[in-house]
Amino acid sequence: MPWITCLEGGPKRVNHAAVAVGHKIYSFGGYCTGENSREYTSMDVHVLNTTTLRWTQHPVSDLPYFENDDILPYKRYGHTAIVYGEKVYIWGGRNDRASCSTLFCFDTVWHCWTAPKTTGHFPPARDGHTACLWKNYMIIYGGYEEHSDSFAQLIYHLNLDTMHWTYVPIGGPEPSARDFHTTVVINDRMYLFGGRGTLVDHFVGGRQMMYCNELWYLDLNTFTWHHCEVTGTVPVGRRSHSAFVYDEKMYIFGGYNSDRDRHYNNIFEFDPKTNVWKKLSVSGKKPCRRRRQACVLVGDRVYMFGGTSPHASVSSSSRNLDDKLRDHSDMHVLDFKPTLKTLCIMAVRKYKIEDSNLPQNLRTDIYNMYTPNKIFLNRPNNSAG
Repeated sequence: MPWITCLEGGPKRVNHAAVAVGHKIYSFGGYCTGENSREYTSMDVHVLNTTTLRWTQHPVSDLPYFENDDILPYKRYGHTAIVYGEKVYIWGGRNDRASCSTLFCFDTVWHCWTAPKTTGHFPPARDGHTACLWKNYMIIYGGYEEHSDSFAQLIYHLNLDTMHWTYVPIGGPEPSARDFHTTVVINDRMYLFGGRGTLVDHFVGGRQMMYCNELWYLDLNTFTWHHCEVTGTVPVGRRSHSAFVYDEKMYIFGGYNSDRDRHYNNIFEFDPKTNVWKKLSVSGKKPCRRRRQACVLVGDRVYMFGGTSPHASVSSSSRNLDDKLRDHSDMHVLDFKPTLKTLCIMAVRKYKIEDSNLPQNLRTDIYNMYTPNKIFLNRPNNSAG
């Protein structure tokens, strides 16, 4: 299970949302330091062809946003995206002015945005929440609600066939409210890890930030929370990390803990069959420590891109976090089951073997695997290629 390549030149985005549809990864929105997210321009869409490892910018990114137009979502960060069929559903998030509660749908066949009409008990606008797909439901949990100025704890789900929102009452003990956590679904259970919350400090008479490393799961058949009694090497509590599922196991990567003022680039595995955490040792050139990146699984590979991390030249003792962060446009690929072809390509690169006598298709694969990206605007008539 090595990191097989690192490519620069992708979309420089932080707190973006990304999903896989077939062999393509769609990345929606996010921000980059220095950009003005108060400008109401439409959300940009970048597409990665995982076969060629090339990024393109989708043409809908160039469309203007009109404040009274509910079809084009404005740029945002801290939103979520899930895939149902060949459509991507975007919910929540915010820009520097306000958060959003409108549901948007991006059609990957017709390459257009719609804003489906929904009914029911709508969740309040928020960012830093999670969205999971279970059967035909999009389940929203956590985040920071603008109207109450507090961390959210209530659960809502949207029936994607009827477009009806439902508030889901929960019984029994619940995890603490939080944002920038992760949730994944494995066998009718939604597993929750990490995030940022607050804890009442009776000694100082106020609240302090909390980074919990407890693991909880929500039984999706009964909508009851359960606290997991785990063993093994338990990750430090963190926020803005990534989580993904492979072979019915949960993996987390990266994240940040402000109590320790530390970013992470390690990978942990949780096996729900044994309730055991394991810290993995992964070969290859690993990503630098970071948070707010995206990790998307396609087949046996995980594509990690974007995020932000400390400048190496800035002292770790500095508490001014914004001044010492740099945003990333790189992409790293983690391969759970590298093929013999992949291993041979890596050997050609590692040992600087002359490749001019190799077949053209192999030379093309080597080029794609190690040549930095340069993003071009794709056209509608070839965006499905």
